[in-house]
Amino acid sequence: MEKENFRIPSHPILPVEQGKTVEFIWRGETLPAREGEMISTALFANGVRVFGHHHKDKAPQGIFCANGQCSQCMVIADGLPVKSCMVPVRPGMRVEPAEGKPALPKPAASGAAVSGKAPAELDVECLIIGGGPAGLSAAVELGKAGVKTLLVDDKHRLGGKLVLQTHKFFGSISDCWAGTRGIDIATLLEAEVRKAGGVECWLDAIAIGVFSDGKVGLLKGGREYVLVRPKALLVASGAREKSLAFKGNTLPGVYGAGAFQTLVNRDLVRPAKRLFILGGGNVGLIAGYHALQAGIEVAGLVEALPACGGYKVHADKLVRMGVPIYTSHTVLSANGRESVESVTIARVDKDFKPVSGTERSFACDTLLVAVGLDPVDEFTKKGRAFGLKVFAAGDAAEIAEASAAMFSGRIKGLEVAKALGRQVPEVPAKWLETEKILKSRPGRTLKEDVPQKEEGVRPVFHCSQEIPCNPCISVCAERLIDVGADIRGVPRFAWAEGKKVCGGCARCVAICPGLAITLVDYRKDPENPTVTLAHEFAKDSVAKGDRVTVLDTLGKPLGETEVVQVLCTANLNRTLLVRVKAPKAVARDIAGIRVQEEETTAALEAWIPRVEDDTVVCRCERVTAGEIRRLILEGVRDINEIKAVTRAGMGACGSKTCHSIVKSLFRQEGVPLKDVTENTDRPLFVEVPLGVFCTAPEGGGR
Repeated sequence: MEKENFRIPSHPILPVEQGKTVEFIWRGETLPAREGEMISTALFANGVRVFGHHHKDKAPQGIFCANGQCSQCMVIADGLPVKSCMVPVRPGMRVEPAEGKPALPKPAASGAAVSGKAPAELDVECLIIGGGPAGLSAAVELGKAGVKTLLVDDKHRLGGKLVLQTHKFFGSISDCWAGTRGIDIATLLEAEVRKAGGVECWLDAIAIGVFSDGKVGLLKGGREYVLVRPKALLVASGAREKSLAFKGNTLPGVYGAGAFQTLVNRDLVRPAKRLFILGGGNVGLIAGYHALQAGIEVAGLVEALPACGGYKVHADKLVRMGVPIYTSHTVLSANGRESVESVTIARVDKDFKPVSGTERSFACDTLLVAVGLDPVDEFTKKGRAFGLKVFAAGDAAEIAEASAAMFSGRIKGLEVAKALGRQVPEVPAKWLETEKILKSRPGRTLKEDVPQKEEGVRPVFHCSQEIPCNPCISVCAERLIDVGADIRGVPRFAWAEGKKVCGGCARCVAICPGLAITLVDYRKDPENPTVTLAHEFAKDSVAKGDRVTVLDTLGKPLGETEVVQVLCTANLNRTLLVRVKAPKAVARDIAGIRVQEEETTAALEAWIPRVEDDTVVCRCERVTAGEIRRLILEGVRDINEIKAVTRAGMGACGSKTCHSIVKSLFRQEGVPLKDVTENTDRPLFVEVPLGVFCTAPEGGGR
């Protein structure tokens, strides 16, 4: 029987390139892979989800962060334990699951002793850690100011999380390319850095520590250790995802939104057939939309708060495509033996405690965790502790949207240049105001602007929440759309008797990041007008003559309508414009087309209760909530003591995943965090083979 292929054959936004195929060996079986892709990606493409079992309790292990932050995806590659998400597959590579503790590699042969030669050292004016939107924007300003800058990033291309964002961005067209897709903004920013000059970029270069002598240790290309002495350090290292403790939270199939987007949008691998989402911020909402675009079913999304914290237009997109959102709900458990088979949710009361009798389970093979972000700020803290001239930008300073990170980077770039003695202007007040606007939380939700007159062409704005966004007003040829003096205003159609009228060009429909504008055209048939909608799915997903189910903003079905035209041209930026003919009574309410069937989201009859003390808190060392809670109740107030007794925080991730959960256990037991002694940070922030700290013969020193 032919093995199932989990690669994405076509995508509505991303080009699908076949690439060169190589072969590697997994558990004695020869499998295909794409040249240069990570081992974890190759395994997922071949349907492998379990990468090994933990040495402590034989629990199955699989991918979790896909970003080198943890060790859940460890495998044995050519005899060495490696993080499969960070190591590319090589032709003929022999890969085995990590079953228990990996054995130490055999020592180098006699005569191949490791020398003690000092690592290379480099002096730069500014070192930027991170090549995402903030780091690249800062590099542009530093390059313009003539500052000798080294930018390092641990990935194989610049752009950070932008390279995973296929959706169009919010904000202002003139300030941060609003209406342009994140993947395209990454390319634009990289081009600006190259044009500015004076900036050297190292890819596949990991910052592993900041030291008391003012040097920063870098691991370049996985083998070369370099010490960099910067006059100024700009940290633009982004953020890492938070986690939650619940029954089954370490099963393969439970992973973060960043890992999911990496597999889907970077690697074009389908890591799930059906998923459930935990978290209603922008990250979770956008990941759900990306799943639908990749042909993955979304059974639902839960958010503990009474309303989603992300933009309403993101939530509306999911709902009107057939994805239910359960607010005031939480996940009780992920259920399965070797991997996720279902998820159980329940409603929560005002104190966020599950309400007995409200439990429901849903069939799925993946639970996507998107419960917020924490700044990657260890470089900033250590640099300041050692007296370095340190600046932080983007999510490394404050969690916000990528558009805000770009402005944050521009501002910090100017500040660094000034601190290094360059004659640069003061940060413009307009920049500071724009950054503040782009960082702002969603404002009021107002009534939708539904046109009352049923004649001509009428735009309907299904975006009713105050957020920073103005592409629609910038592209309207007749200047008929207005958001007021602040780009956080809700758009309105500025139609007036005897003046310009909408010609139906649909540019506003195509550019809207929230897909929240439709056009109702009464000119040919006032009783059955034509409605134009944006649709970001495959060209062959809808065709003229099809009958489609249309829904309103809240996901309520409005009936079936006939597709009368599908437009896809170069100037639409990979967005389909679908025109349907609908009865006048519902035309103004149509906001989207259902893309998945209702049975996808149906609940199962049975549910599995959660056992709280059995919940794993420290994934690396398999330490449960019960073990830690007992120590807290015995009076322990020092996280280092908990670490010494239970090994919680001693694993490969360096407590990046479990630290916030341990602190939440203190809060649950009524212990103020001001009474808790924080965990002592490690001197190195990631693991490195010892051999890279000195010179070794080719293939040795590991």
